[in-house]
Amino acid sequence: MVSDRASAGGFVRQQTLKNSIHCSGVALHSGAKVNMTLHPAEANTGIVFRRTDADGGSEVQALWSNAVETPLCTTLVDGRGNQIATIEHLMSALCGCGIDNAVVELNGPEVPIMDGSAAPFVFLVECAGVAVQDSPRRAIRILSETTVSEPHRSAVLSPGAGYTVGFDIDFGDTLIGQQEWFTEVTESAFKRDVARARTFGFVQDIERMRAMGLARGGSLDNAIVVNGKEIMNEEGLRYGNEFVRHKVLDSIGDLYLAGGPIIGHFQGDKAGHALTLRLLNTLFADSEAWEWSEVPVTSGRAASVQPDRAVAARA
Repeated sequence: MVSDRASAGGFVRQQTLKNSIHCSGVALHSGAKVNMTLHPAEANTGIVFRRTDADGGSEVQALWSNAVETPLCTTLVDGRGNQIATIEHLMSALCGCGIDNAVVELNGPEVPIMDGSAAPFVFLVECAGVAVQDSPRRAIRILSETTVSEPHRSAVLSPGAGYTVGFDIDFGDTLIGQQEWFTEVTESAFKRDVARARTFGFVQDIERMRAMGLARGGSLDNAIVVNGKEIMNEEGLRYGNEFVRHKVLDSIGDLYLAGGPIIGHFQGDKAGHALTLRLLNTLFADSEAWEWSEVPVTSGRAASVQPDRAVAARA
């Protein structure tokens, strides 16, 4: 049976939220309490962030062209310099849940960190419900390989039949060590294998970060804290390789700044938010490296972007 996301023309249709939904929480870097409401939006709106506390209001599209490089998070800036930071976990959840159009309303310059993963945002989407819209879903199809690199790190987008993400990390002789992981980006795989992976940091870096005005809202309630060979969180890890899974989570959120899902493969090697943003800038600077593509339904599923199966993970 063809999914209810299929349009008459055999294309997957866009989705938004059925209802508005509210939450509040602490901002990871500023430490301030933030109220956030997710609202439905019309087809072809995309993801829009709105700050209610800014003079005269502030609204900015969640696109690579409106993002700036900032330490340890992904940040949007509107035309008047108003910032909205730490958007990556929410963006990852919206991508993973197949939400194409939404307005994110905030009363501060940062998305609340919640528990440090995307799972609370997935829960919000599920509580709000998902509404199928009339317009076909569009994706960015990768036509040729695009690479950006620095010494000891790189980020690559290459052609592929679906949307897949692979990542490698190496934290030397710490408890984390070297980890690699690969997954297809599907709604079921995201919720099961990616969404609950939390952000992480090291004890020795906390004071330095706070002196920079960062991580002031960080705690064991919203991050995994590593002290050499020890995890300080009493409950331990949610996945055996939670650290690299969180890097995949971040990558999915950052790549959603392309303006839609990817049809292709992303490979990150010790990459971070800044390098992924540079990758998108490099991709869109080359008109022959990508194209817009309406997402067809294949055998009743959106197999070209979100086939309902998960590739076996390498733990």
